[in-house]
Amino acid sequence: MFTGIIGDIGTVTETLPAPGGLRLSVRCGNTNFSGVRLGDSIAVNGVCLTVASMAPASRIFTADASHETVGRTNLRHLRPGSRVHLEQALQMGGRLDGHIVTGHVDATGTVSAVQPRGDATDFLIRPPADLLRYIAVKGSIAADGVSLTVNSLDSSGLFRLTIIPHTMRSTCIGSWEPGYEVNLEVDILARYLERLHAIREDRGGTGAEGRAQAASGGLTLETLNANGFF
Repeated sequence: MFTGIIGDIGTVTETLPAPGGLRLSVRCGNTNFSGVRLGDSIAVNGVCLTVASMAPASRIFTADASHETVGRTNLRHLRPGSRVHLEQALQMGGRLDGHIVTGHVDATGTVSAVQPRGDATDFLIRPPADLLRYIAVKGSIAADGVSLTVNSLDSSGLFRLTIIPHTMRSTCIGSWEPGYEVNLEVDILARYLERLHAIREDRGGTGAEGRAQAASGGLTLETLNANGFF
């Protein structure tokens, strides 16, 4: 588990085809490797990967990504020299400064526009249509592993992220341009609420109708309240 608070910016040193997917080698910037062990989880652009080998002297670790992961994320676009967000797994007992992030990316979205807003910068993102039902204004979303707040969602299917100067300096977001593919992980609570709603509808006798409603984005505060969730 992660929090979406980026701990380091790494640089890809090598990408190699591997049985079942892709092997990445990444050089860390400032991450302290003294506590990292083989088999540990590290989020790379928000993708939970397992450390397969490491060279503390050079601050390089390798990790394997499956075909499923490569096809669903922007890892397929990485090349030597690409900069990536890195986050080590959450330690229980510490502060949860972001939100619960699993590192299981749902899909990629596309940056549609970049707009200055005073000292901050707005990024308009177009997610796949089937993710829209999980995205809520003032809700959380992980974008390339960064815990961010959705500030608006319009009728055309775009949502807006407003990035403050500190976040721009601490991440790679400043390099995002229109057309960039960004890894998206929706708030896991939204997925569980949808599942609970579908189960409640089935138990109420609606069966396929309840499932269709959930699949079409019919999860609302009104329907949750009517079915006893609140």
